[in-house]
Amino acid sequence: MRILVLGGSVFLGRAFVRTALARGHQVTTFNRGRSGPDQPGAEAVRGDRDSDQDLAALVARAPDRGWDLVIDTSGQQPHTVARSSRALRPHAGRYLFVSSVHAFAGWPAEPVDEHSPLHECPADSPPGLPFSTALKAGCERAVTEEFGDRSIILNCGLLVGPHENIGRLPWWLERIARGGRVLAPGRPDLPIQLIDARDFAVFGLDLAERGASGSYVTTALPGSSSYGELLAQCVAATGSDAELSWVDDERLRAAGIETWTELPLWAAEFEDGKPIGIWQADSRKARAAGLRCRPVAETVRDTWAWIQERGPREQPYTQGGEPLGIDPEKERRILAGEL
Repeated sequence: MRILVLGGSVFLGRAFVRTALARGHQVTTFNRGRSGPDQPGAEAVRGDRDSDQDLAALVARAPDRGWDLVIDTSGQQPHTVARSSRALRPHAGRYLFVSSVHAFAGWPAEPVDEHSPLHECPADSPPGLPFSTALKAGCERAVTEEFGDRSIILNCGLLVGPHENIGRLPWWLERIARGGRVLAPGRPDLPIQLIDARDFAVFGLDLAERGASGSYVTTALPGSSSYGELLAQCVAATGSDAELSWVDDERLRAAGIETWTELPLWAAEFEDGKPIGIWQADSRKARAAGLRCRPVAETVRDTWAWIQERGPREQPYTQGGEPLGIDPEKERRILAGEL
């Protein structure tokens, strides 16, 4: 296949490019060249997808029969996705858009699947909107309005694996590698759903190669792993003497712990007495379509190996502009019962 990847230099985009190249596909990447290195073997085209001029220049370079597939791993704003999908529609066979479970209006308060209602966000939303979980819903509509049954929408769960640029799993590995008492949040038997970016890319390309279309909740099956297994595998992979000290949600909330950021991958199970369905995305349709997720232990080992190869990181991990990870003194005080 002739494949155009919008993005393609970091984490999931990188995984798509490397998987496609390994299968013998012809790959072109389109990005500004700011986020990461180009992957050897792919044709790199520089440009800004928010620029009509740059998109026109990209289209002018399309193969004689156009691209068989566009993979969009970088679309965040409906206006941006509408512009690129409109420009590429006459020149592409299929458009695979990486959306999120955030696009569903009921998530995370309730379980979701492909039939769950989306947020009310139109495809023609104006540019420059502040971040909102609703934006991915507008992005989906922008793709389906242009490509119809030639579109593939993958509602992504929580991605982990080597080359993760947000740093959720890397933060835990580096914290546990330092050893000592480690604040482990919630309860060890809490079921979680994580998907390795490499497995996500394999599934997306499998669908495209079969000529599939439609929407798929793309993450591991509910209960496929647990928080305790994840952190235990971090201890095993690093060879650390870390001692996991589990602290329940109530104490963490009382200490003012920020969900997702201070203790990455953690969110309380209940909000105002009601259960939260963060780890209840129904991925059975994707499973039936061929999605296979490797064991968490393999992802953890490979991520730790990548961290060691990469070396120390100069900048702290951040999510949405917020630094990841708990302050060591705050961690100590919670474990000592002072908070």
